[in-house]
Amino acid sequence: MSDSTTPSLTTAVVVTGGASGIGLASARALAEAGRPVALWDLNEARAKSEAEAITAEFGVAAIGVGIDLSNPDLYADALATTRAALPKIGGLVHAAGVVDQGSLEGVTVDVWDLGINTHLRPLVLLTKELLPDFQANLGSAIVGISSINAHLGNAINPVYSAAKGGMLAVVRSLADRLGPEGIRINCVSPGQILTPMLQPTVDLLPEGTFERRILMGRLGKPEEVGRAVRFMLSDEASYITASELVVDGGNISSQRM
Repeated sequence: MSDSTTPSLTTAVVVTGGASGIGLASARALAEAGRPVALWDLNEARAKSEAEAITAEFGVAAIGVGIDLSNPDLYADALATTRAALPKIGGLVHAAGVVDQGSLEGVTVDVWDLGINTHLRPLVLLTKELLPDFQANLGSAIVGISSINAHLGNAINPVYSAAKGGMLAVVRSLADRLGPEGIRINCVSPGQILTPMLQPTVDLLPEGTFERRILMGRLGKPEEVGRAVRFMLSDEASYITASELVVDGGNISSQRM
């Protein structure tokens, strides 16, 4: 399906947290489909090296940009660099994140601010800043990476859970604002995905701790989430907005103990 309201495969996508994990998997999936990508990440060297690897493998334009998303003062320079290299931007994937693991006792003002200002606030501010780009490329789309923790109670990381739950609400609000302009925004909510962020927890817990609660009996792969993100940004999802796509192997619905 392709019409005047759907993006060209040549429009670029900004991927935050693009140097590793789900962000990198999403960028690679998009590049495989011919979409140029900008990998924004706190680790600038890794972002640039992964962008070079993407260009070499898939033959599309890709750049790495170093940025701390918790500091909005850095957005203007990152956007200027991205627009100079990839002038036709038609997508955003907000995958950057941090995880608090101190439960209620570990919540401080700094921990709260870092979590909310990394996961939640950038989705709104970046959408606002990129709105002229999206308006110029009809059919543009946005995906926020939420989590099944937006639905499940977890004592370990209240700030992460709050930010991911807030993302679902923000997406519904922004979808109402952006829909009349043909700009879609959705969430993809992963379950337990074996990423560098999850690996230390997997190593600490008894073998099978996560797997026994998952209907498919295994942890997910970043690439499986990346393909879901690619779908939600594609014209094949042209009538999907304000929605959440759960990619969790059947975790939320499980009653296994």
